[in-house]
Amino acid sequence: MLLVNPTYKPGRDLPGGMAEANEPPEDAVGRELAEELGLTIVLHGLLVVDWVAPHGPWDDQIAFIFDGGTLTQDQADGLHPTDHELSEAAFFTAEEADSRLGDRIRRRFEFSLLALVTGRPQYLRDGTPAI
Repeated sequence: MLLVNPTYKPGRDLPGGMAEANEPPEDAVGRELAEELGLTIVLHGLLVVDWVAPHGPWDDQIAFIFDGGTLTQDQADGLHPTDHELSEAAFFTAEEADSRLGDRIRRRFEFSLLALVTGRPQYLRDGTPAI
């Protein structure tokens, strides 16, 4: 599993980022991966939608996790941050990734693994199944 280390907040995260105004989520992830990692991928489907309640200074948000597939060895070998928002990008086993993520992202990550196994996207509400 690919995790990144953002420079603007503590802890590791899943690669991706925020959508710009009027930008579809699937386009946002492609743009963010290209900007931050120089990576071009083909999405293989939706894994998780998570409605996140307002917290701290932030209003509510909707977070998506898409299946970005498997990178070729050449893609993996050449992977490195290409802008100032990331200090590191590294691969981990699912167990290693799980132990390196904060609670909110960890729950989303775990449900994305379930979606890969079941072939059924997961809808979450603050990281827990909603329906």
